[in-house]
Amino acid sequence: MATFTAACIQLRSSKSLTDNTDQAEQLIRAAAREGATYVQTPEMSNLLVKRREELLERISVPEQDFFLQTACRLALELGLFVHVGSLAVLTKSGKAANRGFLIAPDGGILATYDKIHMFDVDLDNGESWRESSTYEAGNQAIVADLPFARLGLAICYDIRFPAIFRAQSRAGAEILTAPAAFTRQTGKAHWHVLQRARAIENGAFVVSAAQGGLHEDGRETFGHSIVVDPWGNVIAELDSDEPGFVLAEIDTTAVEKARARIPAIANEREFVCHVTESLKEEPA
Repeated sequence: MATFTAACIQLRSSKSLTDNTDQAEQLIRAAAREGATYVQTPEMSNLLVKRREELLERISVPEQDFFLQTACRLALELGLFVHVGSLAVLTKSGKAANRGFLIAPDGGILATYDKIHMFDVDLDNGESWRESSTYEAGNQAIVADLPFARLGLAICYDIRFPAIFRAQSRAGAEILTAPAAFTRQTGKAHWHVLQRARAIENGAFVVSAAQGGLHEDGRETFGHSIVVDPWGNVIAELDSDEPGFVLAEIDTTAVEKARARIPAIANEREFVCHVTESLKEEPA
């Protein structure tokens, strides 16, 4: 099977686990009614809570997370692959993990991925983020085999680190993913170009569901859930920050065609980077 229908679910997650789960369930069911067989939700689907102490009070271990339990039930009931872009879950260390879950149509969890790159930045509009103070970073890139494609898992800020996506593509991934909660400022500047760049350089589809709008914890996210084809064309986009979903028909034979036209992966060569000595005269 080379073709399937993918759906990106766009959310505006609040501090309420039940409200977020209910909204996601409604949208997943709607996407399934329109033919989706693979459904992806955004980063932090279960909760968006900025303050560390409050977040840790509200989250649970994965086995007890209501959003994950609901996603597994829906996958089984609707016969879908449900890719929960990520959830905030408790780890044994007492920190949180920003963890994605890929769920099979039998309701079982096929794969998990812990976000590798922590969003530790100070933006020029005054926003400051230190994910590493709350979340325990992962250290493994994940590729999962589905009946219709090989799929690479990543999350949000990872999109700025091409090595993950190249490694996944070299391992045979045809679909790359970066479900996100991009800030409005960085999204306006870089969301589209980053998604398209990862698709073009790897000759792969990129599917990224997003958070959008003004959230209860005060942050603003960009929305614009997107699907990009292996030639860099945007083939589906939810062109707003409102909750909803967008569908895309994906034909994985386009990956083979793109990689034949521009065989960038096959043409890669190892190299060494040298820094030349300064030509400036040393001060006397």
